[in-house]
Amino acid sequence: MGGGARELAGYLAALGGWVAALAAAALPQWRQSSYAGDAIITAVGLHEGLWMSCAAQSTGQVQCRLHDSLLSLDVHIQTSRALMVISLLLGFFGIIVSVVGMKCTKVGEDDPVTKSRIAVAGGVLFILCGLCTLAAVSLYATQVTYEFFSASTPINARYEFGSALFVGWGAASLTVLGGSLLCCSCPAKERQGQQYYRQSQPSTAREYV
Repeated sequence: MGGGARELAGYLAALGGWVAALAAAALPQWRQSSYAGDAIITAVGLHEGLWMSCAAQSTGQVQCRLHDSLLSLDVHIQTSRALMVISLLLGFFGIIVSVVGMKCTKVGEDDPVTKSRIAVAGGVLFILCGLCTLAAVSLYATQVTYEFFSASTPINARYEFGSALFVGWGAASLTVLGGSLLCCSCPAKERQGQQYYRQSQPSTAREYV
């Protein structure tokens, strides 16, 4: 795969991962009611996310309510919120920086070495974006798992993984993959070419016998 095609594939993968991370952050299905074991199946299904909690009736009606207070939320929800916001900001800046550094754009094409370095910087931002998304989703999933197997949690108050967690894991994988492909634009070949060009120049010094 050529350098330009690799950059384009990496950019599209990272962009898709960033959009998926945005969707995961907005979805209220980070955890959902569990009906495993002796749990009583009710006509209301509960879903909770980073920003709101929803109750789905068996008739199809869904009622959602934003979390009332920021400070009263559990620590893992506040931490996941912060990580997702940081992730989305890093990904947004990565989108802008990568466009400037990609070979298929006309911006800064007079200096290919600097342009490649900008593309690498965009790839690093995407990788950090994916790692923050992965940390947020994994932290939330760890807390859900702990509460599910805790003996102090009532059977009817247990939750399982929601669809947003799986979207977040997929988003993190795509973003890290795309960022890694962009980082392959490291301008080592250009530096080697310039060094070879300098060494191949004829010497102007004269030898005297």
